[in-house]
Amino acid sequence: MIDITMPRLSDTMEEGTIVAWHKKAGDPVVVGEILVDIETDKAMMEYEAYEAGTIVEILVAEGGVATIGTPIARLDNGQATPAPAAPATSQGSPATSAPLERSEVVTMASPLPVETEEDAQHRIASPLVRKLAREHHLDLRQVRGSGPGGRIIRADLDDLLAAAEVEGSKGPTMPLASGPLLDAKRGSQEIPFTNVRRVIARRLGESARTVPHFYVTAVADVEDLVQLRSNLNDQLVATGRAKVSVNDMLIRACALALREHPLVNASYVNDASSTMLVHERINVGIAVASTNGLVVPVITDADKKTVSELGTEARQLVTLAGSKGVSLDQMSGGTFTISNLGMFGVEEFTAIINPPEGAILAVGTTRREPVGVGDEIVLRHRMRYTLSADHRIIDGALAAQFLQTLTGLLEHPLSLIV
Repeated sequence: MIDITMPRLSDTMEEGTIVAWHKKAGDPVVVGEILVDIETDKAMMEYEAYEAGTIVEILVAEGGVATIGTPIARLDNGQATPAPAAPATSQGSPATSAPLERSEVVTMASPLPVETEEDAQHRIASPLVRKLAREHHLDLRQVRGSGPGGRIIRADLDDLLAAAEVEGSKGPTMPLASGPLLDAKRGSQEIPFTNVRRVIARRLGESARTVPHFYVTAVADVEDLVQLRSNLNDQLVATGRAKVSVNDMLIRACALALREHPLVNASYVNDASSTMLVHERINVGIAVASTNGLVVPVITDADKKTVSELGTEARQLVTLAGSKGVSLDQMSGGTFTISNLGMFGVEEFTAIINPPEGAILAVGTTRREPVGVGDEIVLRHRMRYTLSADHRIIDGALAAQFLQTLTGLLEHPLSLIV
């Protein structure tokens, strides 16, 4: 008999959500069969059986959350589990009396180390809960866990965190932002976070708090780019090929600008490190708003691909991201991210860096604006974009030089297709 435990399916995963079981108690299992669909912090993954046998018990039902290493099911693999040795009598002969209660066994056995408060909290709480408990000086012994096996999850801390906020506030006590009375007055409805949404909240919160962001905005005259794209698409459609978008040309431009400014294509290691990581490969992430939350599939070696190749790959990744079909490998290894809200009419915005990358480009819409050309005022297409950079590894001058190169590429778009 063996326990099937929650696996680690991504490098940042701390817990997973059971989406669907493909087996039930009593079903036979063959090595390589899909046992369960698990939602991680990045995507939904299929988990295969690594041993053959029969499912004895499902420990975490569909919709349940379990931390890495927690048993989620039991499998009878045909190997008997050795029974613990029976305690000996005072004469050394085997005991024949009724089984002892757990408390009696502990009392009669050799002394066990006393479990400290920290040990107890580690045993009953998720890593995020323990982190919040340390930061807010919470006593987790006051919390009744609602997770698997009574484990304390983030939602169980709402009352304690609210109380800590009131105690720690200075001046007149303010009413809590939420609570049963206010929730009833506002007609509030609790909507559970997906695993992806929880991790998005945690990682971007950490990025905003710990990474010293600074922002540089530029504007490009993309009249020639818009005209070139239109002419190019006419030719592509005539030959039965897919059109390219402004975003495809933007990815290409960013990749070429990163090639010219490799120190932007870099990552900060940690405060104890005397070096930073400069990446030889240029892997551009595309921020995609899916129904499951923000995901960032990655186009590898973007600087070595044509605009058409980038467009084809980008469309495939966006489609997979929308259907939760994007794999962990397709969302790993990014060195720079583009977040484009231009299709929603947003003029400009700032984005939070996607760790461990050193920068992210926030792109606004392309629109016609009056521009002075010689002695005339004409309407031309213009695009605004803002680079969010990690000031620990990227200085203002470098960020400005990167945007200067990017602007030049967008304003002279023939360089993007030759």
